[in-house]
Amino acid sequence: MSGQGGQDAKFFQRGKIQEFRAELEAAETKDKKFTKRKTVLKKIVANITMGNDMSPLFTDVVQSLGTPLLEIKKMVYLFLVCYGRQKADQLHLVIPSFLQDCNDRNPLVRALAIRTMSYIPTPVVIEALTEQLRHCLKDRDPYVRKTAAICVAKLYAADPRKAEKGGFVEMLRDLLLDANATVVANAVAALSEIGDRQDGVIFKLNLTVANKLLTALGESSEWGTIYILDSLLRYVPERHADAEMIAERVIVQLNHANSAVVLTAIKVLLYLMNYMENRKIMEYICKKMGPPLVTLLSSGPEVQYVALRNILLIIQRRPAVLKNDVKVFFCKYNDPIYVKLAKLEIMYRLAREENAREVLAELQEYASEVDIDFVRKAVRSIGRLAIKVQPAADACIQALLELIETKVSYVVQEAVIVIKDVFRRYPGKYEGIIPTLCQHLDALDEPESKAAMIWIVGQFANRIDNADELMDDLTYTFLEEPTEVQLALLTAAVKLFIYKPTSDTTKALVHKVLKWTTEEVDNPDLRDRGFMYWRMLAINPAVAGEIVLAEKPAITTDADRMDRGALDQLLLHTGTLGSIYHKNPETFIRNATGKALTDSPALNPLSRQVLVPIARTNLPPTTINVPGPGPPEPAKGTAPTGDLLQTDAPAAAAAPDTPGAHSNLMDTRSSQDTPEDGGDDEAPIPQASAGDPYAGLESAFGGYTADEPRPQNKDLLDMI
Repeated sequence: MSGQGGQDAKFFQRGKIQEFRAELEAAETKDKKFTKRKTVLKKIVANITMGNDMSPLFTDVVQSLGTPLLEIKKMVYLFLVCYGRQKADQLHLVIPSFLQDCNDRNPLVRALAIRTMSYIPTPVVIEALTEQLRHCLKDRDPYVRKTAAICVAKLYAADPRKAEKGGFVEMLRDLLLDANATVVANAVAALSEIGDRQDGVIFKLNLTVANKLLTALGESSEWGTIYILDSLLRYVPERHADAEMIAERVIVQLNHANSAVVLTAIKVLLYLMNYMENRKIMEYICKKMGPPLVTLLSSGPEVQYVALRNILLIIQRRPAVLKNDVKVFFCKYNDPIYVKLAKLEIMYRLAREENAREVLAELQEYASEVDIDFVRKAVRSIGRLAIKVQPAADACIQALLELIETKVSYVVQEAVIVIKDVFRRYPGKYEGIIPTLCQHLDALDEPESKAAMIWIVGQFANRIDNADELMDDLTYTFLEEPTEVQLALLTAAVKLFIYKPTSDTTKALVHKVLKWTTEEVDNPDLRDRGFMYWRMLAINPAVAGEIVLAEKPAITTDADRMDRGALDQLLLHTGTLGSIYHKNPETFIRNATGKALTDSPALNPLSRQVLVPIARTNLPPTTINVPGPGPPEPAKGTAPTGDLLQTDAPAAAAAPDTPGAHSNLMDTRSSQDTPEDGGDDEAPIPQASAGDPYAGLESAFGGYTADEPRPQNKDLLDMI
């Protein structure tokens, strides 16, 4: 093999069109074994690979299609795939050769011909392909059938209506029951491709076919196994026993050597667990899913990262899967930074009272690393650990104080940010460390850390003796600070005044800050807040104190958790790009179809409460006129009666009944054929006033002139 590759290297030299044409003409004579023709075709294919345009040789190359040698046919067909669309006007020259090869005695030639035709989606080729594809789907050789199955998906992409009218979708459905596992896998792949299109048929499985597909798993290749497992998400169990039975047959795939098969099997198991009620079986499945996920972490860093991003989703939905394996996620010295950060997040998620001490010790080690981003994340994780695990809070605070004593700028700033949240989580417990924080005030130069320290000074101004001096220093550069810091300074100044209303320094400070905020700042949020505080202090300082110093709810870790419905939806994309981005594919891939759990009697109640409805976004076939305010449009022809929009697709209405059309295997109805729930055709449409379409809205916004935010005429110091 390597020797052959070395011999072919000589063909990768830039050649001229005229030379290749002359060599092809010379090969017409005295070339009984087609050696010359094979050599020149290899040169042409090598030039195509290098990016050279060989399309002028189209008529010369296609003349070699009649050669009985398979190797030459492959190269000519490769040439046609590259330039067939460009030379659509000359494709009629090769159609007879296509048809002849589709009926060749060699199954490899038949499959090659049908595959090449499907790659050239021009009208003349598609017309010739349709009848040949019908024969190939029923070919006696499984290699031809499995190639034809994929060709149906390509035909559907080129001309969906022709594929549906020709009954190719139904023929694909019949291939699901084929005796050959590879044919079944390719049929599933083609149906999945069609079903994922916005305008495609809805591909669903019933229990009988799902069991047939599971039987084919044992003989399928790795990619075939992935396609078949992925298609099981289209089966909706009607009984708990059905879900448990399928899960029992899928769980064997967790021992597969291929990481993609393992992740797809886990995706199917997580999906089926939503339709189970037996807690023991669910715990057993969770227990079986742990070791394969841990094994993935022994792969290369890229596979590790994919596994870690998927694990992060899985443990949020099923924490029992890896609850005792937190040590597996401790970082190694040679891990890339993206793997370390992913492991850090998982360590925090798996932390609980039993392992908090080990996790904290590991995080302290990370805080002395050289990578700044990693150190910042580690310090922040220590604070989050204190908020999440209450018994470990004292040890976490002590660890943060030790890190502050290192006087490393970015460590101190991250520590201040998380300590602010700790104060919110445990009010009245750790305020004794405030003097230590104030000593490092000068080290804070980032907006987030500075805003956090200002919040601490303002919130606990009654416990800091020199709070007015600190605030005076902090407000010295008020106009140059970022908006985040300015907002914090404004609120802290008002809190300081409420705590110490008799201090002349405090009065002057709050007056100065409010004047800057309302007169010299362009940011509307900051200016509006300044006006609000000014008016509250002017009208009733006591009430202002109750509002500004109101008791705040304690911070919890609930905000870290993903919404249950969104999580269930994301887990249907385990092992795909969506599970790495933690976004549904339809948000970043054009024309991607969303997935969501489907309601059934077996779906557990909690999952039913958070079901996310998925609707196919098909454009309506006609223009929709929505009546509303404005001048009446002149009527065109007769006025429409009945429904405003006719949603029945013309193709669907004209399609003849086919055998098995009512089978539960596949729902081939377009999404436009089913009216959306929740519509009320009888509900009256509110009519606007004939004179003014905006009549009745005068009082909607109140008297803006009277309520316009502005400072009182009196000076704030006089009012106080």
